[in-house]
Amino acid sequence: MDMNLALFLTQLLNGVQLGLILFLLSSGLTLVFGVLNFVNLAHGAFYMLGAFLTAAVALATGSFLVGIVAAALLTAVLAAIVEGTIARALYHRAHLEQVLATFGLLLCAQTAVHYLYGPSGLTVPLPDWLQGFVSLGAITLPTYRLFIVVFGILLAIVLWFVMAKTRAGMIIRASATNRVMAESLGIETQAVFTGLFGAGAVLAAIAGGLIAPITGASINMGGPAVILAFVVIIIGGLGSVRGAFAAAMIVGLIDTLGRAYLTSVLATIFAPKMASTAGPALASILIYAIMAVVLAFKPEGLFPPASR
Repeated sequence: MDMNLALFLTQLLNGVQLGLILFLLSSGLTLVFGVLNFVNLAHGAFYMLGAFLTAAVALATGSFLVGIVAAALLTAVLAAIVEGTIARALYHRAHLEQVLATFGLLLCAQTAVHYLYGPSGLTVPLPDWLQGFVSLGAITLPTYRLFIVVFGILLAIVLWFVMAKTRAGMIIRASATNRVMAESLGIETQAVFTGLFGAGAVLAAIAGGLIAPITGASINMGGPAVILAFVVIIIGGLGSVRGAFAAAMIVGLIDTLGRAYLTSVLATIFAPKMASTAGPALASILIYAIMAVVLAFKPEGLFPPASR
């Protein structure tokens, strides 16, 4: 196989893997934002905590999968506490107040993690079965990245099925569409909102745990991640799981392929040092440019929910 094609397919896999991580992060955020109309910057804290809890438990037990499960469960408990004590009081407040309060929570979480683990962060060991590479013809791909792709796709299918085909999804949609009518039918909407908030936090924690072996668990990983997640849900459509998946794939592929190829393209025009700096920056700019175009011509997003 041609080396250029092999490189392209490898970068394509990396883009899909990044897109699936973004989907796990943004799917919970889009449900909370779309259903509760709640701007939750603390979602980035759950993402960061998921990475650190996965790393800490994996280092203590020697099992990466136990770390992921423990991080999801502990984050669910923390999310329930946050929702019951802080978020619930802000549901009917202005978005600016929600932003300020949840940004404060993000800063508190960063400070707590800094105190516990120091500024350098943690690395996550992988089990033997996730190390190494898988050969697909002339292409050699990292086993762990393939694991993320398969796991992310399966989780996306489960999430879609729950939202579209089950009674739980119907209750969530009913509570979001008309809370008063849902309550008159006997639905405990507050319990639905608490569960939805917790589920979103769990998805963010899983995303953080999955990315931790690649990037490490770092204190400052939550802020940039939640900003990118907001870009994803704006492009896809608030409250739309399908939109979050499509937009996450678009953003992941643009970021990965842009960083891989824009540098070489710019090197034909500018000096190599300038091209190596401008390439990744231009890839990031393209993501926000797409968001601006969507906001200008289709502000409801590419795949808005049918009820909106």
